[in-house]
Amino acid sequence: MARLRTCLALTGALLLTGCQAVNTTGSSAVGVDRKQYMFSMLSTDEINQSYAQTYQDTVKQAQSKGKLDTRSNNAQRLQTIGQRLISQVGYFRPDARQWDWQVSLIESPDLNANCGPGGKIIFYSGIITKLQLTDDEIAAIMGHEIAHALREHSREAMSKAYGIEIAKLGLGAVLGLGEDTMAIADTAVQYGMTLPNSRSAETEADLLGIELAARAGYNPNGAISLWRKMEQASQGAPAEFMSTHPSSSTRITNLQSNIPKVMPLYEQARRR
Repeated sequence: MARLRTCLALTGALLLTGCQAVNTTGSSAVGVDRKQYMFSMLSTDEINQSYAQTYQDTVKQAQSKGKLDTRSNNAQRLQTIGQRLISQVGYFRPDARQWDWQVSLIESPDLNANCGPGGKIIFYSGIITKLQLTDDEIAAIMGHEIAHALREHSREAMSKAYGIEIAKLGLGAVLGLGEDTMAIADTAVQYGMTLPNSRSAETEADLLGIELAARAGYNPNGAISLWRKMEQASQGAPAEFMSTHPSSSTRITNLQSNIPKVMPLYEQARRR
């Protein structure tokens, strides 16, 4: 027991010295203000630059296969919606105005979209065509993905993973844990720590996403119709407990309770 206490103390000290509490975004109407803990060695600029290269590689590969869509009506819709949403990011974090924002549409049947660190947005055509998305629904998806970037959820997840590995190595070395025991520990960490935290990030992105959409003049109720469509399209998906994403029904309930907070922003934007 003494060895365990010593190990935990040393591991905790190492984690604390490498971590810093940050507020990635400022105030919001939906109350997303959770402090995040990041490893200082994982800087925002370095992660943004690293992802920029990954994004460029993905776009070039799509272009070489004739799958990069820059001319269709949906491609133009994405650019317009993107410009309006991006114009509002400074409200949450002023430095994001200087990010090299880019929006790309790739022809693919995938129901997917993402916004990587530093503001690199990719939509796959399947999510627009198969779900027959309206502009408000596209804005809900894009707002959600942009919120992930603004909150630096990727950097936060990397910091958590790094901290977990340090803790595992320290405990394994001091306590002499075997591979089977460490595998069980991995599972416990995944479901007891990593996945719930990921669901928290998803909820934050949902809420900041509807606020961002509302400030850009898109009806936040588009998020409700979007997730109802997603619910129909994802029958047979894993149970919520085993997923990093909240279930569609949980999402819809949470969004419905928060949309009244951002409707005045939508109405104001519509009057501009």
